[in-house]
Amino acid sequence: MNALYDAIGKGYADFRKPDPRIAAAINLALGDARRIVNIGAGAGSYEPAGRDVIAVEPSAIMIAQRPTGAAPVICGTAEALPFADKSFDVATAFLTTHHWSNLGAGLREMARVARGRCVFLDHTPGTPEFWLLRDYFPIRARSMKPLLDLDIARTVFAALRIVPIAVPHDCSDGFLGAYWRRPRAYLDARVRDAISFFAHAPQVEVALDQLRRDLDDGTWLRRNGQLLRETELDLGYRLIVATLKQD
Repeated sequence: MNALYDAIGKGYADFRKPDPRIAAAINLALGDARRIVNIGAGAGSYEPAGRDVIAVEPSAIMIAQRPTGAAPVICGTAEALPFADKSFDVATAFLTTHHWSNLGAGLREMARVARGRCVFLDHTPGTPEFWLLRDYFPIRARSMKPLLDLDIARTVFAALRIVPIAVPHDCSDGFLGAYWRRPRAYLDARVRDAISFFAHAPQVEVALDQLRRDLDDGTWLRRNGQLLRETELDLGYRLIVATLKQD
């Protein structure tokens, strides 16, 4: 993860600002937890105020973009957390597990350092279908997997509670699905640089040229105009609350 975001993440914080509606859902899932560790913390999105938070992030570029007053951060990885067992009430990981080198090891480390539960913001592609992937990156869409592999997670945790998170039409956190009602945003290289999908997708410029033509000649509107009447959309983003196994 650090190599990727050291390369593309210089303007990440300008476009990945926490959305207050998603933050509210996360805070509800955190319950009364006071001490929290946030893994793969990036620039600090969704780290709740008024709680004792420690962040873990491997990329120096991302750490440098954390705002003044953000939680203290340790340079490290999910697979080797430098904390004692049961050091935190809750461990969190938001849209980050797909960057880990070993998902199982990272999940086991989160379960080790948490006393209560672990909370994830995840994405399950393809359900429902997203026009950007369906029409412009179909090959990539067919190969995409959930950010958090639920089969692996079920070997680590006792139970998973999965809550759909609708994406607001004006979502301030510029992840892949955030601009579903603002299609021209995907033509902005700065927007794409804050979305790791575009670093791995094939023939990005070809796809974007087609999107540009479809926007200019009205094809996109004919296909997707009904979306302009929607204020939020289920694009497969999920909040996952993982209950720990009893020792």
